[in-house]
Amino acid sequence: MLINFYYTLREHKVPATPRELMDLYAAMEKRLAFADMEEFYLLSRTVLVKDEKHYDKFDQAFEKYFKGIEAARGDWLAKAIPEEWLRKELEKNLTPEEFEKLKALGSLEKLMETFRQRLEEQHKRHQGGNKMIGTGGTSPFGGHGENPEGIRLTGESRKKRAVKVWERRDYKNLDDNVELGIRNIKLALRRLRRLTRSGAEEEFDLDGTIKSTADNAGLLDIVMRPSRQNKVNVLIFFDVGGSMDPHIKVCEELFSAARTEFKHMEYFYFHNFIYEGVWKDNRRRFEQRIPTFDILHRYGKDYRVIFVGDAAMSPYEINAPGGSVEHWNDEPGAVWMKRLVDHFDKVVWLNPEPQKSWDYTTSNVWVRQLVNNHMFPLTLKGIEDAMRVLSR
Repeated sequence: MLINFYYTLREHKVPATPRELMDLYAAMEKRLAFADMEEFYLLSRTVLVKDEKHYDKFDQAFEKYFKGIEAARGDWLAKAIPEEWLRKELEKNLTPEEFEKLKALGSLEKLMETFRQRLEEQHKRHQGGNKMIGTGGTSPFGGHGENPEGIRLTGESRKKRAVKVWERRDYKNLDDNVELGIRNIKLALRRLRRLTRSGAEEEFDLDGTIKSTADNAGLLDIVMRPSRQNKVNVLIFFDVGGSMDPHIKVCEELFSAARTEFKHMEYFYFHNFIYEGVWKDNRRRFEQRIPTFDILHRYGKDYRVIFVGDAAMSPYEINAPGGSVEHWNDEPGAVWMKRLVDHFDKVVWLNPEPQKSWDYTTSNVWVRQLVNNHMFPLTLKGIEDAMRVLSR
């Protein structure tokens, strides 16, 4: 069994070695993990993965190989869901016209109330249908169905319109060592430049040397000067997880190019939309949050701000308190975005989705409005256009 599991890891580019596989066999013989899938997961990851940046690849391989494991029962799910997800006192900021477009149950409060009732009624797995919690069908609760707005319990997002997602997902940090395809991105990013001369005099100044030599009656007088450096200050916010998973490669290329091109750059992660906190490490996004107010107080208005995300989400995540799929946000995301746009002189949004699809989702339209229509496709031309806006 472990041989095929090992091959699955190698298929997912996890650099595990035969020696480490033998170590895992030895650990299993000593019963360091026995009849417990969670214990085996932790043990195998500890033995086979030597660098944390490969954790996400390991998780994907583990899920693929052991995906037949029976899921937990619905009654456990009912007990484990945080109470804050079921809060009913929610003031909505959507207009009646917007609600009509959404064609939802009626409100987020009604959706949560109905969800609790379904949990109390259901005692087995459901496939299809239009009422109970399950997969497929048109019920607003479960996954892989056709309801225009609901609660996704697990699995991959398909419609990108879930109001809540009951699943603690692990996102991986972007790899800033990616080399393939970043050369052209670096050239596009160079349109954002603020060249100044500072530091040690290490560059030969031809014009200065000629003038100084002439002033010195022809005696050679070599003049050096500081090299020109790009002093632009940049903040980049990356959307990670969920619908952004298909765009990891291009985001890593952008991240790698930006790290080498901008010497004064800070980066942060968020999921779907900006709220009261961001983070630097996806493995510790719940424990080591950085308050968004700290960003506003720490970085001056001259910083150029770049958001990278597909802007595909439930409209509640932008315009409603409690709209975040991962936590309870007291203030709508739109309030936080407005604070950032008001504080920083230049803000742009790079969208990896094709530009022709932007008008088909309400959230995309709203995000473009919040960033003053400075949304550009994550293409070479789109990056160049965004850099021109930031350079004005």
